[in-house]
Amino acid sequence: MTDATMEIRMQVMWNRLISVVEEQAMTLLRTAFSTSVREAGDLSAGVFDPQGRMLAQAVTGTPGHVNTMAEAVGHFIAEIGRENMFPGDTYVTNDPWKGTGHLHDITMVSPSFLGDDLVGFFACTAHVVDVGGRGFGADGKSVYEEGIQIPIMKFAERGRVNGDLVRLLRANVREPNQVVGDFYSLAACNDVGHRRLIAMMQEIGLSSLDALGDFIFTRTRNATLDCIRALPQGAWDNVLDTDGYDSPVRLAARVSISGDAVHVDFTGSSPVSAKGINVPVIYTKAYASYALKCVIAPDIPNNWASLEAFTISSPENILNAPRPAPVSVRHVIGHMVPDLVLGALAKALPGRVLAEGAAALWNIHMSVRPVPGQSGRQAEILMFNSGGMGARPGLDGLSATAFPSGVMTMPIEATEHTGPITIWRKELRPDSGGDGEYRGGLGQVIEIEPAPGHEFDFSAMFDRVHHPAKGREGGGAGAAGHVALDDGTVLKPKGWQHVPAGRRLVLHLPGGGGYGDPARRSPEARAQDALRGYVSTPAKGSEG
Repeated sequence: MTDATMEIRMQVMWNRLISVVEEQAMTLLRTAFSTSVREAGDLSAGVFDPQGRMLAQAVTGTPGHVNTMAEAVGHFIAEIGRENMFPGDTYVTNDPWKGTGHLHDITMVSPSFLGDDLVGFFACTAHVVDVGGRGFGADGKSVYEEGIQIPIMKFAERGRVNGDLVRLLRANVREPNQVVGDFYSLAACNDVGHRRLIAMMQEIGLSSLDALGDFIFTRTRNATLDCIRALPQGAWDNVLDTDGYDSPVRLAARVSISGDAVHVDFTGSSPVSAKGINVPVIYTKAYASYALKCVIAPDIPNNWASLEAFTISSPENILNAPRPAPVSVRHVIGHMVPDLVLGALAKALPGRVLAEGAAALWNIHMSVRPVPGQSGRQAEILMFNSGGMGARPGLDGLSATAFPSGVMTMPIEATEHTGPITIWRKELRPDSGGDGEYRGGLGQVIEIEPAPGHEFDFSAMFDRVHHPAKGREGGGAGAAGHVALDDGTVLKPKGWQHVPAGRRLVLHLPGGGGYGDPARRSPEARAQDALRGYVSTPAKGSEG
C-alpha cells in the first residue's frame, strides 16, 4: 500500500470515527428528559484511546463540557483502575473538580472492548434539571449545600445497573424521573458509540485504534504548531471587571506565546468568593483553551493533540477555587474567561479579535408551585437565554447568540410544556448592540408569568448588569442587562427571588460591544438597522 493510499485510508477512518461520535451525541439529544439537553444541546460526547486521550468529539456540545470531558477521562481511569474495568461497564461522577465544574453536570465514561481487549473509551456529559440541595443557584456557602455529590463510581458493572445509586438519586432530587431518565440516556449514548465503533473496526479489520490515533494526533499536533509558530512572540495582559454576586469581581490574565506553546496565567484575579460563582480550574482551562483555539487554530480539529499546546496556571482564586468552595453557577464567571483571554490576544493580534459580548448565559431556574390554598402543578423549570455577541472585524455581532457556550435557543413552547408558566415576550432588544463600524449583537427582552393560581421562586444567574460588554477598536459598549418585575420593582442579578401570582418577570438581556469607529458605519447599514427595528433611529446604536 502506497503512502498516499494509506493517508487516504486513515482520513476515511478518521471521518468514520467522527460520524460515530455524532451518532453518540444524537442518541443523547433524542432520549434526554431535560430540556436543557434535548432542546439546547447542553452536552458533550467523545471517543478516547485506551490512555484516555480524546480522539474526536461530536460537533454538538459546549466547550465547557467538551474540554473538561477531555481531561476527566484520565481521572476515571486512575480511580476505577484498568483491572476493575469490564465489558458492559459504565462509570459516573458529578465531581466539580474532576468533571465539568459543578454538580448539575453528569459525566459518564464507558470502556469499549473488542473481545477481551480494551480499545478505547466513550464519554459524555449533560446538565440535569436538579441535584437536590439549594437548587441551581449562587446562594450556597460550600459545595456541600449545592446538591448530592457522586464520586467517580460504577453506574453499571457488566451491564447491571447499580440499583443502590439509583435509589439514592431518587431520594435526593426534586425531579427523580427526569434525573434518573437522563442517567439512562447518558449510558445509552455511550453504548451506541461503542456498538458503532466495534462495527466499524470489524468492517475495516482493525484490532486496535493505535495507528489511527497516531495519525490523528500527528496531523493535529503539526497543524496546531504551525499556527502557533506564525504568531508574534511575547506576553500580553488584560483585565475584565464583572458583576460578581454582591460586589464586583476582577479577572486578570497574561497570555504568553513562546516557541511552540501558548500559556495563560490568571494571577491577579479576585479571591475565592463566599458565593457559588467560583470556578474550578478544570472549567477555567476549558474556556481559556477554547478562546485561544478560536483565534489561533480555528480550523484544526479539537482533540488531545490540539489542546495539549495550550496550558494555564493560576494561584488559588475565583478562577482556581479549591474544594469545598461553592461552584454551582461557575458558568457565569467561566463564560467571561474567553472575553478576558481574547482581550489579551487582541493586543498581540490587532484586527483579528471580536469585541466583548454578553458572554454568560442568562440561565434562569424556576421553582413553580400553586399559591397557598389552590391546587395546581409543581415544577422545576430551567431556561437558557442568550444576549448579543460582540461585533467582529468585518461583520456585525450575532444577536441573541450563545457565545462562548454555543448552546441552542430553547423554544418557548418546550419550556412552557415543562411547567405552569407563560412566556409573553421573547424578542430582540432594540438599541442594545454597541455602536461601531460593525454593530454589536442585540440582546433580548423576555417576559415570564406564573400561570393563574401559581407563583414561582427563581434563581437569577445573570451578569453584565453593572459591567456591560466593551467595544473594540473604537466601538461602543453594548447595553447593560436589567432585571425587574412588570410593576418596575428592580431585582438582583443573582440569587433566589420571588415572583408572586399575577406579576411578570421582565428580563432585558445585554448586548454585545461594537467594533471600529462608529463614524465609519455606512449609511446603508444604519438605514437597514432602523428598518429592521434594531435601533430606534438610523444614528442610534449604543444606548440601552
